[in-house]
Amino acid sequence: MNAIVSAFLLTFAGLFPIVNPLEGAPFFLGLTAGLSSSERRVLAGKAAVNGFALLLGSMALGPWMLEVFGIQLPVVRIAGGLVVAALGWKLLTQEQWSDHSPGVQAEGARKVGSFYPLTMPLTVGPGSMSVAITIGSRKPGFTRLPDLAEHAGGALLGLIAIALSIYLAYRFAENIARLLGETGLEVLVRLSAFILMCIGIEIVWNGYSTLTAAGH
Repeated sequence: MNAIVSAFLLTFAGLFPIVNPLEGAPFFLGLTAGLSSSERRVLAGKAAVNGFALLLGSMALGPWMLEVFGIQLPVVRIAGGLVVAALGWKLLTQEQWSDHSPGVQAEGARKVGSFYPLTMPLTVGPGSMSVAITIGSRKPGFTRLPDLAEHAGGALLGLIAIALSIYLAYRFAENIARLLGETGLEVLVRLSAFILMCIGIEIVWNGYSTLTAAGH
């Protein structure tokens, strides 16, 4: 039981501050402007499921894939940081999401895929994947199968909790929008978009700094 709790806390505490679905809720609203509440609910569920699958794949297969292809983790961070920064710039500069024409809003929203960009990189970005890969590569050296199963079960429960938090944050993002109003929501989205762009640049810089330090 201790192994399950430890693995759960390690996974959830390590990933939640980076995934941070509460911070992603304004982006979700901005990218799905013009859709109905039921359509947003479906997209929230898909984003949660896709996020769970992506984190699980990163944790289970990430260390092995990087080793097979000879890709360094800092390189993944640089590439992913560029994608995050690009998404932040797009949200910062576009006006379509806040247009008052419902037809234009719906047309733009239907182009938004449940995987890209809602899941990757908006919800599960390079930082989250890097942490998941790191957690997966630091498996304790269990010699007994039951101990390994308990650790894997705890990590799986942690990922399920992350997925549930994603769904709840996106599912009730519209309620937050009602409290803020249209102007407040637009300000929050623009400000969050700028922060997202800064985060992307920081991820790129961290990856570059790690590569530079390793080269010396």
